[in-house]
Amino acid sequence: MTNQEIIQRLKDGNNRFVADRLDGQLQDSIRRDALVGGQEPYAIVLSCADSRVVPELAFDTGLGELFVVRVAGNVANSSSLASIEYAVAHCGSTIIVVLGHQSCGAVTAAVNGGDNGYNLNHLLAHIQPAIAASPTDASVNDVVKKNAALTAQELVNRSSIIKEAVESGKVQIVPAYYHLDSGKVDIL
Repeated sequence: MTNQEIIQRLKDGNNRFVADRLDGQLQDSIRRDALVGGQEPYAIVLSCADSRVVPELAFDTGLGELFVVRVAGNVANSSSLASIEYAVAHCGSTIIVVLGHQSCGAVTAAVNGGDNGYNLNHLLAHIQPAIAASPTDASVNDVVKKNAALTAQELVNRSSIIKEAVESGKVQIVPAYYHLDSGKVDIL
């Protein structure tokens, strides 16, 4: 599939999800058996760890179709970045979706500030550039969208593997926004 065909496939799957018409393909023992020897997911999704956001369902995909990396605030920390590099270098994935979502708790915590303990403060520091790049009166959801866009750029800036794949035209990165209330994913 071309990158445009992959993006369209994701959009079509999301439309089925929104319409409550999941097709449930590639989710059985035959598919599990087919994947024992390896994986070739066509897309990578860097998503928030929020339990309300499930990329495999939101895009109506089956086993082995998505390489999903989940971390609060869909941030590009060293571990999430390394996981994405693996999928680009070893799995042949050519689309990376950075998926932010409505009412993100991590972005809300970053916007609100304060001391959330060492580990959470470290994670929330990755969201600070989106806050700084947003108007002072921006809503949390506007900061979520800005965070997805900046994280997409951060993947290129912090990884020579991803940068080379993007510059060669092999890989495309798309920021996106998931609406909790409707299930709709907007490509930003």
